[in-house]
Amino acid sequence: MISCRALNVLFTSVGRRVELIRAFKRAYADLGLMGNIVATDIDPLAPALQEADRPYIVPRLSEPSYIPTLTEICRREQVHLIFPLIDPDIPVLARHRQELEATGARVVVVSEEAATIGADKWLTYQFFREMGIPTPCSWLPEQIYTADLEYPVFIKPRFGSAGKQAFKVHNKRELAFFLDYVPDPIVQEYLPGPEITNDIICDFEGNILAVVSRQRIEVRWGEVAKGKTVYNPEIVQHCVAIARGLKAIGPITVQCILRDGKPYFTEINARFGGGAPLGFAAGVPSPRWYLALAAGLPVEVPPLGSYRVGLYLTRFDESFFLTEEDLLTGKPVSKNARSPEEQGEK
Repeated sequence: MISCRALNVLFTSVGRRVELIRAFKRAYADLGLMGNIVATDIDPLAPALQEADRPYIVPRLSEPSYIPTLTEICRREQVHLIFPLIDPDIPVLARHRQELEATGARVVVVSEEAATIGADKWLTYQFFREMGIPTPCSWLPEQIYTADLEYPVFIKPRFGSAGKQAFKVHNKRELAFFLDYVPDPIVQEYLPGPEITNDIICDFEGNILAVVSRQRIEVRWGEVAKGKTVYNPEIVQHCVAIARGLKAIGPITVQCILRDGKPYFTEINARFGGGAPLGFAAGVPSPRWYLALAAGLPVEVPPLGSYRVGLYLTRFDESFFLTEEDLLTGKPVSKNARSPEEQGEK
C-alpha cells in the first residue's frame, strides 16, 4: 500500500498493448487517482509507447545494462508497480526482484521458480501432471522413437512464446523435418477442439480474485483477433488449482484446449494476456483492482464466474503517425533512460 493518492505503473515490453494502457488510464480516472503510466520497449515504433505518459527505449533483455536501466527508470519515475507484458521478461524480472524492489516498486510477477515452470513447456507439462491437471501427452525428441505416436501431433519450441514456430505434423517424414527445424522442440498430442484462454487475476498476496475464460475464434501474430467469453466450471476449478500450485501473484494466463468438452491444459503465461481487454469489458476490471490495492482503496470483488458470458471481441488496426523528428526528439527516448523532456532539450 502506498501512502499517497498518486501512483505510477511501469509496463515492460509494451509492444502493441495500447488497449491495456488505455484500460489503466480509465481505471485511474474511475478511482480519481493521479499517476503516470511508464512504458518500455526496445523499438521506438512500438505503438503502445505512444499511449504511455512516460515512454522509454531500453536495451535488449539479454544485454547486461537492461536491469540497471530499468532500475534507473523506476527510481526516476518513482514507480510503484511493475508488470511484464511478454513471456521472456517474466523470469528476468523475477530473478532481479530484489534489485527492482529496492527502488520502492513492487514487481507484480510470480516467483522465480514459477517463472521457470511457465517458461519451459516441458516443466509446464510435468507441473500439470504432478498437480493432477489434465494435459496432452508430451515428448522430448529423445523420447519420440520409443513413443507410440498417433498422427497428427503438434510440435513447438520448448522455450517459445506467441505461437511462433508451432506446427501441426501429419506423418513421420514431416516430424523428422520439424524436429530439426524447431529449436529445442517438444512434441504433444494433437487436440483439435477449441482453444480457451483463461485470465486468472490474483492480488499481491496470491489471493484469487477472478477467473475469466475466453474462447479464441481467430488468432493473428499469436494474439487473439476475435474471441468470446465462455464459462466452464471444470476449467475454473483447474485454474484455481494451477494458480495456487504456482503461488501466483498478479495476472496470469493459462491455455487449455477442449476435447469432447473436457479441458486439457497446455501453457502458462504469467502476465496479462493479449485478449485481457475482453475480460475487462465482461465485468472483471482488474486494472482498477490493482490500482486500488496499491493505493490502499477498498476493492469489491464478485464471486468467481461473475462475468458476462457470450461477449464477443473483434479487433481492428489503429495507426499512430510519427515523423523522423518525433523519433529523435519526441516521446520515444534514448537507451540511456533520458526522459522525454531531456531528450527534447537541444
